[in-house]
Amino acid sequence: MTLKRKDKITQTSYRRFHRLRSSNVLRDTLADVRLHRENFILPLFLRKGTGLRTEIPLMPGVYQQTSDIAIAQISELADKGLGSIILFGILESKDTNGSGAYDPQGPVPEGIRAIKEVFGDAIQIYADVCLCEYTSHGHCGILTKEGKIDNDASLPPLAETARVYAEAGADWVAPSNMMDGRVSSIRELLDEEGYKHIPILSYSAKFSSNYYGPFREAAESAPSHGDRKSYQIDFRSWRTPLREMREDELQGADALMVKPALAYLDILARAKQQTDLPLYAYNVSGEYSMVKFGAAQGLFDEHKLVLENLTSIKRAGADMILSYHTADVLAEDWI
Repeated sequence: MTLKRKDKITQTSYRRFHRLRSSNVLRDTLADVRLHRENFILPLFLRKGTGLRTEIPLMPGVYQQTSDIAIAQISELADKGLGSIILFGILESKDTNGSGAYDPQGPVPEGIRAIKEVFGDAIQIYADVCLCEYTSHGHCGILTKEGKIDNDASLPPLAETARVYAEAGADWVAPSNMMDGRVSSIRELLDEEGYKHIPILSYSAKFSSNYYGPFREAAESAPSHGDRKSYQIDFRSWRTPLREMREDELQGADALMVKPALAYLDILARAKQQTDLPLYAYNVSGEYSMVKFGAAQGLFDEHKLVLENLTSIKRAGADMILSYHTADVLAEDWI
């Protein structure tokens, strides 16, 4: 049927949004969020020794490697704008107490010293503080005789791990273990030992997530029994992570983390409204691997999907993004 004139939509009765996205130049000019090379942190998995590099099957393009090989990779990416890395250690031999975490000759302190000798302050080094890669049972702290996590007994070795990393030259220590009181324990020991200048990046909102599988292969840190649900945050929660972020801020954290990123953008956005501290987000291994394997099957364009994912993380409120995509983003000049 023919509309009567008075029922017709006139050209002035609605806004023409298409006008503002009609060309690449215009879309770029008016973009609300932009990714910058400085926004990214590259995770690296270090082993002791020299000349070793092994690709992680579940994470194409990511490796377990010795510090000399890592230095070569960092050097290539530094020319492309890499400014920050975070280090995880891999051990051949582990014990129930995770003593290798605070061994001054372990892979992370050794790597920190070697990287600092080459790059100085040009590369910011974050050192992950957790026991899971170093314990024979794969949990993030000390266990009781009953096999439960002993929160308070875990705090001294975690603080000592942070001290060893600071002594080696780390620019940041980043506790990811989710033990209550970890930030204040680390801050107290660092201050006592003359490392008041070392900031703490706390994994405050670290969820018990199904996206960590590939990382556990990379870090050889899968729990030998049980799971981590008693100390990592239930993924159904939104109040608890915000409370934990406030608590870590009160304990002296200098920056806060949400992990994983993509399934928790709501937490990141809420956190942005409650804190003035820098916010970090970890684009974790499962998120990375799904993109890699999906792109390999032709499901989507890897370049375009990576930029969409990373932009969504920054749009939600992240100031810095830890991502295994960092190497491709920089090496391929995706931004």
